[in-house]
This record gives sequence, C-alpha cells and structure tokens, in this order.
Amino acid sequence: MWRWVYIVVGHLAVGLGVVGIFLPLLPTTPFLLLAAGCYAKGSDKFHQWLINHPQLGNYICYYLSGEGMPAKAKTYTLLLLWPCMLFSCWLVSSWLLKGVLLTIACCVSYYIVVKVPTLKAKPFSAVSSQQAD
Repeated sequence: MWRWVYIVVGHLAVGLGVVGIFLPLLPTTPFLLLAAGCYAKGSDKFHQWLINHPQLGNYICYYLSGEGMPAKAKTYTLLLLWPCMLFSCWLVSSWLLKGVLLTIACCVSYYIVVKVPTLKAKPFSAVSSQQAD
C-alpha cells in the first residue's frame, strides 16, 4: 500500500512542480525533489523517468549534486517572478498582502541569486568528446 501512496504523492508533486514553472508563488524545485524522493521509494520506473526527463531531470540532478542552477534558468525565473509578483501586488488592495508578496519575491530572488550556485557551463570540447565515445 505504501508503494502506491508514494507513487500518487510523486505524481501530485510532479504536477505541482510543472505548474510551478508558470506560477512564481508555487516552487518548482522542492516539488520535483519531493517527487524524486517518493518515486525512489515507490517506483524505480517513475524515478528513472523523472531523473532522465529531458527538461526536468537535469535540474534535479544538478541541484542534488550541489552544482547549482544554470544561469539561463536563474534569469528566466527572475524575469518571470518579478512581473507576476508586481502584477499580483497591483491586483490586491491590502497593503499587508502587498508587503507579503514583495517579501516573498525578495526572499526567492535572494535565494536564487546568492544561495544557489550558478552551474558552470562545460567546455564545448569536453561535451563533444563525450558524445564521440
């Protein structure tokens, strides 16, 4: 029974992680990490699918290994985060809620820029020699 619980929670986490790509208030990486953990306990097939996924798998592996996040992904995240947060602030009338939204945006920006290492690009020659093998 626990195996199925892990699989269902993993599926929900992947779904929320994908939605989080488009909604800045919903974090992507924690949900994908939760999914990877659930799949590791519930289904090797789904775990391998997630880890080897062309779009999602690299981010999980880079984050877990401590290598960080690609500069392009950091830029994309911040360029999506701030307009959405500012638009959300414009929509709400409560100054308290505006303050909470801006605080969240600042904290997420700080974490992405300062705390998460920027993934160093691998030299082209190293990549091409690996593909030749």
